[in-house]
Amino acid sequence: MSVKKYKPVSPGTRFRVGNAFTEVTTSKPEKSLLAPLKKSGGRNNDGRMTVRQRGGGHKRRYRIIDFKRNKDGIAATVKSIEYDPNRTAFIALLEYADGEKRYIIAPDGLQVGNEVISGDDVSPNLGNTLSLKNIPLGASIHAIELHPGQGAAMARSAGTYGILMGREGKYAIIKLPSSEVRRILLKCRATIGSTSNPDHSLQVLGKAGRKRWIGKRPRVRGVAMNPVDHPMGGGEGRSSGGHPRSRTGVFAKGQKTRNPKKASNRLIISKRKSKKKSR
Repeated sequence: MSVKKYKPVSPGTRFRVGNAFTEVTTSKPEKSLLAPLKKSGGRNNDGRMTVRQRGGGHKRRYRIIDFKRNKDGIAATVKSIEYDPNRTAFIALLEYADGEKRYIIAPDGLQVGNEVISGDDVSPNLGNTLSLKNIPLGASIHAIELHPGQGAAMARSAGTYGILMGREGKYAIIKLPSSEVRRILLKCRATIGSTSNPDHSLQVLGKAGRKRWIGKRPRVRGVAMNPVDHPMGGGEGRSSGGHPRSRTGVFAKGQKTRNPKKASNRLIISKRKSKKKSR
């Protein structure tokens, strides 16, 4: 995948860096795998806004993705690599030997005409899905299950992958994209390779309107509000606002939010690295 820088023919394109879509092979999705997608605009069942900065955006249709990859032993041919407006990674359309079509998260490097297959006794090639007990150590994996049969839950966004570091009893030791190292049952499945569209983070929208097309509304800083609207609001002139916190008073920095009694804590070997710069 590559990105392209636009010519400054307008203020909106002066700083825009967009996706070149070199991997995408078609612009028409498979109709049988489309479903309606309803938007909430951040409102709950009472019609009250419970999540801010949501609303508008271009109308979308959901692409039904096969996260379980449970059609074992039947080879599938990649028919197309497509753009999915609902996720950052590209998706691949598979056609199985029996004629059934399914979408999967496209691994980076997968091309039209390639064959992929799922099952416990298949070779660990790009795009194949198999149990963690049969994947070689050191392999890059994505679309990782957390519970057997649940379907892919982790490492699904653009350019992400985990690394199978070892095995310990009935668990596999996985280093996740967040740098967290945790145990996952060997019965769980994963797909070989990293996800497609690794340069997604290099894109620059270029203008506020493009953000609105995505469905995101303007975000107002807390220090710019009045005291009645935000704990950091008010003050004479430009006040710092004190400690950064949310509208409900939850501190944004330094406060632990994970439940210390969470059941999965025992499966985590080392927590994800903090984004704080080390001095």
